[in-house]
Amino acid sequence: MNTALDDFDLALLDALQQDNSLPLRELAERIHLSTASVQRRMQRLKKAGYIQANTAVIDPEKVGQVITLMVEVHADRTQSADLQVMKQAFSGPEIQQCYYVTGDADFMLVLTVASMGEFQALTQRLFHDNPNVKWFRTIVVLERVKSTLHVPLVSHA
Repeated sequence: MNTALDDFDLALLDALQQDNSLPLRELAERIHLSTASVQRRMQRLKKAGYIQANTAVIDPEKVGQVITLMVEVHADRTQSADLQVMKQAFSGPEIQQCYYVTGDADFMLVLTVASMGEFQALTQRLFHDNPNVKWFRTIVVLERVKSTLHVPLVSHA
């Protein structure tokens, strides 16, 4: 289901990206609609797949995940079935983000760990024990300059 977005929808999505815990009354005031209209729009946007989840953004360091890493993974075989197996393997809870990409690597992973020992155990399980991983390269993040899932929204009117 693909729903055309109007300026009110875009304003609502933008407000929800900034703080999805805002009460309906406050959202309605921000985008100049009634609370009933905002509630209907939110339900429609969820049903249409524009809103995929309502979640909290957690500071990894506050919960002991002090090391952020990016890992490039190159597959040995790139047939569809082989890639599906890898996508499944890289979809576990220890992987924060996984992208199937172009370039030298086939996948780019983002993950956080409490220690290099934890990362070493992950590399063994995810990469060394995976017969389809040709090579992987790890990039250690020195500082998180910006981290967001905010999608820029532009009116097409």
